[in-house]
Amino acid sequence: MKSLFLTTRFFVLLAAVVVGLVVAFFLPVLLAPLQLAAGLLLVLTLLDLLLLYAPAKGGAGAVFGRRVMGDKLANGSDNDVAIYLENHYRFPISTETIDEIPAQFQRRDVLFKAALPAGQTTVIRYQLRPVKRGEYQFGTLNVFVASPLRLVRRRFRFEQDKMVPVYPSFLQMRQYELLAISNRLTEVGVKRIRRVGHSMEFEQIRPYVAGDDPRTINWKATARRAGTGSDTLVVNHYQEERAQQVYCLIDKGRVMRMPFEGLSLLDYAINATLVVSNIALIKHDKAGLITFADKLSAVVPAERRAGHMQKILEVLYKQRTKYLETDFELLYSNIKAKIRQRSLLILFTNFETLNGLQRQLPYLRRLAKDHLLLVVFFENTELQHYLDQPAATTEDVYNQTIAEKFAQEKRQIVRELQRYGIYSLLTPPQQLTVNTINRYLEFKSRGLI
Repeated sequence: MKSLFLTTRFFVLLAAVVVGLVVAFFLPVLLAPLQLAAGLLLVLTLLDLLLLYAPAKGGAGAVFGRRVMGDKLANGSDNDVAIYLENHYRFPISTETIDEIPAQFQRRDVLFKAALPAGQTTVIRYQLRPVKRGEYQFGTLNVFVASPLRLVRRRFRFEQDKMVPVYPSFLQMRQYELLAISNRLTEVGVKRIRRVGHSMEFEQIRPYVAGDDPRTINWKATARRAGTGSDTLVVNHYQEERAQQVYCLIDKGRVMRMPFEGLSLLDYAINATLVVSNIALIKHDKAGLITFADKLSAVVPAERRAGHMQKILEVLYKQRTKYLETDFELLYSNIKAKIRQRSLLILFTNFETLNGLQRQLPYLRRLAKDHLLLVVFFENTELQHYLDQPAATTEDVYNQTIAEKFAQEKRQIVRELQRYGIYSLLTPPQQLTVNTINRYLEFKSRGLI
């Protein structure tokens, strides 16, 4: 029977009986007790079978299991999965649960042991961290049940075959969204930036309160109120400029294939784009998206309307890295044709050498002429880790020299962009989201957008 399995305890006892019978061949006095032990083992095994197939309380199934998880998983984040087990037997049981998770995870540790008293329920919780977007197929939930005798196990299979899509990290997006709404972004490393001067967007005049900047006092309005018998000072109240366009430009060329902690640089850029776009909408700006490689892949015009983040999420879900060289000239021509209003362009790409930058620099300079351009590229943290290690051999010295050359190239790229007035952000992949939000908020505080 495919649903029944003999346990390790049964085989240990059986082996002891067999060894005893062999010994009894030389010591006949032991034969009778060992025959009794063999019979007892058989009786207990049959009793264990009867217990496992005994009717459950209320006529329900003896054991019930269910996997509970979201309709989609977040790429690069720890996603919670729960397994609910119910014991309908009249006696306590011990269980071993094997969840058939998708092959993409390459995990062999999804076996969970639990003890359930009669009529009780337990919850097993674990987490899955996908590193690629796409469709993940979950299989059957297998629950192996043993009675207190633990000689036989009965398997219960709960058919929960389910295809779950893995989207860009909406969990990270929601985390930042909650922190932004409650003004707690500093908890994840976003800096509290002091506003420089005033924005040009006037909102209203209101009574002066202690702590207001005296330079905001509206003397003409105060004088008019004095004429009506009021001696209250009034001040001009300004708000952040709103409805500014923020476009994330994602390079899908071969330079974004490089992996870091399981995720490709493209996936880091996609996750950061999702968060930054959402923060921009919270700040009452308009968020847009362009993905490109050798050709333009997707264009989402900058908007701020209901359902816009879901639209961006669906577009990002479908993006894949290509192995071809990126065409920055094509990007420039399309931006010039499609984006008429001056906007903040956050370009996620990667330059490994100064020569690689210089080939694209003419197009970046043209973009920076019409828009506020921020070029975001990545530190090679593996090289930095190697540089921090002491050199023990001549080969280590040689390798560290080469590594330092590549690190120096990155710093030269930053200086070259600054030379032409182009803003840049050189960041480790794991700090991409926080560092990009910091630059966006810095630009807003300085009134650059």
